[in-house]
Amino acid sequence: MSKSFRDLKVYQLAYQLAMEIFHLSKSFPKEERYSLTDQIRRSSRSVCANIAEGYRKKRYPKHFRLKITVADGEASETTVHLDFAKDCSYLSSEDHHSLTKRYEEVGRMLGSMVNHPERFLPRSLR
Repeated sequence: MSKSFRDLKVYQLAYQLAMEIFHLSKSFPKEERYSLTDQIRRSSRSVCANIAEGYRKKRYPKHFRLKITVADGEASETTVHLDFAKDCSYLSSEDHHSLTKRYEEVGRMLGSMVNHPERFLPRSLR
């Protein structure tokens, strides 16, 4: 069992994606600074934050599921922002495709966590 949320593959992937989005969004136009740039950075980071919060509450399956479900919603929100970034020509089709595919993987992992919270319970509660 993972000792920290940082050990979770889903957290590591989500964090990597958030950092990639941060660097790519540096080239977005200045007029997007307080809209799309902020939104995509916030939602991508929120995936990580909600995974961390949920993992810390893993001994409470309902709370764990809630936070992991919120993380999944934030991942979906991020893909919408990626669509806008591509369609506004701020993001290449290749970057969009790569990021979207990896967010789909994050979504599958989060879905598995929601469906099987018992896998994350401390041994004493299994």
